[in-house]
Amino acid sequence: MILTGPVLLDATEATAGADWLRIEAGVIAELGRGRPPGPVVDLGEGWLVPGFVDMHVHGGGGASFQTDDPADPDDAVAFHRAHGTTTLLASLVSAPLDELVAAVRRLADATAAGLIAGVHLEGPWLAASRAGAHAPEALTTPAPADVHRLLESGPVRMVTLAPELPGAAAAIRLLRAHGVTVAVGHTAATYDETLAAVAAGATVGTHLFNAMAPLHHRAPGPALALLEDPSVVVELVVDGVHLHPALTRWVLATAPGRVALVTDAISATGCCDGTYRLGSLDVSVVDGAPRLAGTDTIAGSVLTMDAAVRNAVAGGSALRLVIAAATATPARALGLHDRGSLTVGHRADLVHLSPELTVRRTWVAGEEV
Repeated sequence: MILTGPVLLDATEATAGADWLRIEAGVIAELGRGRPPGPVVDLGEGWLVPGFVDMHVHGGGGASFQTDDPADPDDAVAFHRAHGTTTLLASLVSAPLDELVAAVRRLADATAAGLIAGVHLEGPWLAASRAGAHAPEALTTPAPADVHRLLESGPVRMVTLAPELPGAAAAIRLLRAHGVTVAVGHTAATYDETLAAVAAGATVGTHLFNAMAPLHHRAPGPALALLEDPSVVVELVVDGVHLHPALTRWVLATAPGRVALVTDAISATGCCDGTYRLGSLDVSVVDGAPRLAGTDTIAGSVLTMDAAVRNAVAGGSALRLVIAAATATPARALGLHDRGSLTVGHRADLVHLSPELTVRRTWVAGEEV
């Protein structure tokens, strides 16, 4: 299949001037200029970009990755694919260890089938003072036996933890030894404690600025430490609730190639306002803003990745930077080296965006979904 029409755009310069893209056996086989070597599918105007990679998703379309409903993973994935996300991690909030082990095991089949790229454990090793939308009674410290048990339970690909907790440094090293990406988040860590976590192997900052100490001129905290280190990728939730647009624009410009747009989407995404569940907690969605019931605490989002892209561009960021943050950067952060750019040999995960950056068509490994 040869696709032509839209402007080809990714984080690289390799697409400059390319007029068409050929897919063969589920991968990108060729980029070309001029007349294509055969019949084409003319997509019309807009942009052809790599499929979005979302490393922080709790659910969507009424479905949650945390429940035991066997249909939920399929439904959540289908919902996000309709919004251009071709790769995602199933994120689980803090819960008792037995419940997390069971949830990870349930998601093994979805991982093996290629529906998800693995599991993101957002907890239970988080700071009580920065718990956000995590049940305080589920929070604990990372005992080696518990870390091993979760690693052995199934496809854990990323873990968010608070590095100031007792045993956190050893846990980071253990997780990294097993190929797990470690993120700093929901933390009361100081600047120096965060630097120590990065030195131990942490490479991601979970929803930067949220659920962590703010920047202060005498106590810069974790955000500055994460932004300073060239090995760290920082997540941004660009939904108009988590961050001011000016801050999003500044971070994208300051750390190009090190920003990953994420949705932090919950089951309410794509649904109407109302009451939903996030783990064991009730969440009220009012005017598209989810918060723990009866509080002002943000509880995930109802964001999709195509909306995140539009929001970031509307906030003044360059489209190429934004597309990189939705594709190549999160893919690299997760060690997924076969996707995230329009590169020959990469999996043919593609999104056709209209000139207004709405999703028209999505392909996963060359198959339209």
